[in-house]
Amino acid sequence: MKRVTTVLAAALAATVGVANAADTVTVVSWGGAYTKSQIEAYHKPWIARTGNFIVSEDYNGGLAEIKAQVEAGNVKWDVVDVELSDAIRGCDEGLLEEFDISTFPAGTDGTAAADDFLEGTVYDCAVANIVWSTIYAYDSTKLSNAPSTIADFFDVEKFPGKRGIRKNPKANLEMALMADGVPAGEVYDVLETEEGVERAFAKLDSIKDSVVWWEAGAQPPQLLADGEVVMTTAYNGRIFNAVASEKKPFEIVWDGQVWDLDLFVIPKGAPNKEAAMDFVKFSTGTEPLAAQASWISYGPVRKSSSSLVGSFHDQPDLKMDVHMPTAPNNMKNALQNNFEFWADNQDQLNEQFNAWLAQ
Repeated sequence: MKRVTTVLAAALAATVGVANAADTVTVVSWGGAYTKSQIEAYHKPWIARTGNFIVSEDYNGGLAEIKAQVEAGNVKWDVVDVELSDAIRGCDEGLLEEFDISTFPAGTDGTAAADDFLEGTVYDCAVANIVWSTIYAYDSTKLSNAPSTIADFFDVEKFPGKRGIRKNPKANLEMALMADGVPAGEVYDVLETEEGVERAFAKLDSIKDSVVWWEAGAQPPQLLADGEVVMTTAYNGRIFNAVASEKKPFEIVWDGQVWDLDLFVIPKGAPNKEAAMDFVKFSTGTEPLAAQASWISYGPVRKSSSSLVGSFHDQPDLKMDVHMPTAPNNMKNALQNNFEFWADNQDQLNEQFNAWLAQ
C-alpha cells in the first residue's frame, strides 16, 4: 500500500515552547483531491485555531490497519475517514471510540447538532462529513458516441475499449445488476440471494477481459488521462477536480450512481483522543463542511451548510450545487449504498470477488 504523509503545522507553532505544548494529530484519509479539500477546509483552519500539528496520511480504506493497531495496543492513528459499512463494523467490533453528538457545536443558524445533521449521518462511533458517489466517467475526446446509461458501461461492442474498475466488490455488484436491468430499488433484494450474486458476477464477466483494476481514488482520472481506459468508475469528486482544476475533457454519467457517506472515526486507544475529538467537532461544523464543498463536489451533511455552498474556490463562475451527487438531475436513477448489507456480507463477498479475479 502506498502511503503519503504530509505534516502541517501553524506557523506560530515553530517556537520550542509552543511545539512542546501542542498536540500532533494523525489524520488518515484517501489522498488526492479529496484530502486536499480536507486540508484546506479542515486542517489549516483547525491548526490556525489551536496551534496543534496534523500529520496527514493516505490509505486505501478498510478496517484491517485500524484493527491491527487496536488489537496490538499500539494505535498510531487518531482520526480516520472511513466508509459507512466500515464504521458500523468497527463500532460493533469495539475498535472505535464513541461520540456524544450533544457536545458537537450547533449550526451557525443555532440548530442543535443532533437536528442539523442529515438523517442517517450520525452514529455511535462515527460522524459523517460528506455525501459522495461512485459514478463512471469517460474522455469525450476518445468516444464518438456519448454513453448515457449504466448499461453503456458494460457494452463493449457499442463502446469498445478498456474499462477502469475498483478492485473491490462494493458498488461493482450493484452497478452490474442495474446494468442488467434490475431497478435500483430492488438491487439489494436481488443481492441477498445466491442467484443474484451470481447474476452480478456474470455481468462483470462480460467485460472482465477489458478491465483495468484500480485501488486508490487518484488512479481513475489518471487512467483516463493516460488513455489506458475509455471509461472508468470513479469517485465523482476526483473526476470533477480533473475537469475543474486540470481542464480534462471528462464527462460524468450519473445514471446508476451508487452514493454513500464518508465519516470520521477515532480508533479505540488513539494516542491524542482529546485533540482528535476536537478536530472532528470542528471539521463537521457548518462552515468547514461548506468550505470543503468549494474544493470538491462532495455534499456537506449539515443542513445549515447548504446555503453557504457557493462556487469552486478559484472559479467564481463555477457553481458547485449542480455537481453534487444529491443534485436532483443526478438522482434520477441513483442507489444509496446499503451499509447493513455490506457490514453483514463484506467478508464473504470479498472472498468470492478475489476468487473470481483469480479465475
